[in-house]
Amino acid sequence: MHVCDLIEKNTPFISLEFFPPKEKDAWPGFFDVVEKLKDLGPLFASVTYGAGGGTQDNTLEIATRMKRDHGIEPIVHLTSVGASAAKLDTFLAGLSAAGLENVLALRGDPPKGQEDFSFDSQEFKHATDVIEFISRRYPNICVGGAAYPESHPESPSIQSDLDMVNLKVRMGAKFLVTQLFFDNRLYFDYVARLRAMGADVPVVPGVLPIMNLRSAKFILGLCGAAIPGKYLSALEKANEEGGDEAVYALGIRYAIRQAQELIDGGAPGVHLYTLNRAEACLEIGKNLKI
Repeated sequence: MHVCDLIEKNTPFISLEFFPPKEKDAWPGFFDVVEKLKDLGPLFASVTYGAGGGTQDNTLEIATRMKRDHGIEPIVHLTSVGASAAKLDTFLAGLSAAGLENVLALRGDPPKGQEDFSFDSQEFKHATDVIEFISRRYPNICVGGAAYPESHPESPSIQSDLDMVNLKVRMGAKFLVTQLFFDNRLYFDYVARLRAMGADVPVVPGVLPIMNLRSAKFILGLCGAAIPGKYLSALEKANEEGGDEAVYALGIRYAIRQAQELIDGGAPGVHLYTLNRAEACLEIGKNLKI
């Protein structure tokens, strides 16, 4: 079923993000996590897609099994990196044949180890190009895009980032899922500015429960998001006094409060970044009033 239709009929909701394990011998453990998180009744789950190869070959099979065996509607990530019209046609035809109807179109990151990589050399340079391609050629697929409440790290300004996201909607994106953030004011301001530009599609906020300070800082370094000063100080104090266990407890409390405030403020739902682990998301989901 189209996620854009599900969102319209089932607000508010919880959704999830998973990344496919690189090795197939890790799949049984991965699907154990998927089955545990099914208890939250997620409206959908996004399945990430390796840039320029990576885990992309596993994405279709994992998404198919997620829907067939676990009853969770998947959104398949699809990046412009390394893409060609022929490759996209093959992938999207396979998607349709498997009964999968939802894609999150992204530009993606440069392939690892290619220091001279240039996005300008790509047939599809931007996520907007992929969105337009899918919307024009595959009307049976509901396509969404990414949004950045703190703006994309490579954007020269917040306005230019908003312009690009607005273009995604104009090219056919039916919904948006945000990068993780920790200050809800950023989200609500971002959505208001998009609405003022005419981008009237659901914007689903991404929430990351911090479970370990070291891994959180690593993830934040990759995506460009920032931890508010008071929260960072509290995490560092918790880490000094109680280690990972204290950080985990604080991170879960913060994520529950953040997610509830988003829902109470009118967000269509919350998109939990699972990191392929069940416990934290189960604790968050079961403490939300939805």
